[in-house]
Amino acid sequence: MLLEIRGLRKGFGERTVIRDLDLSVERGELVCLLGSSGCGKTTTLRMVGGYLDADAGSIRLDGQDITRLPPEARPVSTVFQSYALFPHLNVVENVAYGLKFQRLGKAEARRRALGMLEAVDMAAYAEARVSEISGGQQQRVALARSLVLNPKLLLLDEPLSNLDAALRTRMRAEIKGIQRSFGVAMLFVTHDQKEAMTLGDRVAILHDGRLEQVASPEEVYNHPATEYCARFLGALNSLVWQGEAVHFRPEDVCVRTGGSLTGTVVSSVFLGDRRECTVDVAGSLVMLRTDKDLAPVVGNGISFDIVRETTWKDGTQSALR
Repeated sequence: MLLEIRGLRKGFGERTVIRDLDLSVERGELVCLLGSSGCGKTTTLRMVGGYLDADAGSIRLDGQDITRLPPEARPVSTVFQSYALFPHLNVVENVAYGLKFQRLGKAEARRRALGMLEAVDMAAYAEARVSEISGGQQQRVALARSLVLNPKLLLLDEPLSNLDAALRTRMRAEIKGIQRSFGVAMLFVTHDQKEAMTLGDRVAILHDGRLEQVASPEEVYNHPATEYCARFLGALNSLVWQGEAVHFRPEDVCVRTGGSLTGTVVSSVFLGDRRECTVDVAGSLVMLRTDKDLAPVVGNGISFDIVRETTWKDGTQSALR
């Protein structure tokens, strides 16, 4: 195991932000720390990076206790949400900046920085100013600046949040490709469920300072440990049917004539590869995902069957909320 976090706690005044957190990252693994705003994701990352002191618990990296080490003494590098590139330096100077603390000569630092820019397909922009390149290119430069230091662990704090939707999609693939090429372990903080599902070898869902579940994206989605996980990672419908609470994903239905559940179409949206319909079933609004060629008409009736219910990992379901 590369990174081992045990019993980590952090509070600010009377407010406890992180509560006895246990988390591990294996060599070459990308773990996404996923949660809503204010749940403690960035606080956790900052403690691993050494920018915040933990109140209790331990952080071990490659067998070494780094809990009380300053950031510069940890074999860890961080890509911040803002990228934190220096506007007065050009691209190659930004990448080489951290190497001066390793007592490398300017020529060797530049050589290594140029090699890293080549690896992230940014060598052609080596002499450009940061203000002259796009947001996606700045993201690559920030990655190069971190990777050139040869860290054992790379921390990424919402690095794609400032990009538009199309660029975010492309950068997800690029980050995953870079991670695989270098074999570097990553702890990636995000509030975006799709991002976590796309990037993570495992997803760690954080809620109110506690980890709710840590598992593969497929396991977390198909077999959530708690109701919070079920509702946070993907849409979840709930309604009362035959006197019992039933929970199901929008895609886990079959729309057909004579289905066991009936309702009235409230809205129908075409999304290219599918349609999403909101249906009123006896006063409960549910979302259905259907084939793109099916065109339910608002105000008309619709019938469907639930083909798979969603239960929490222990096999239980809560009362309907």
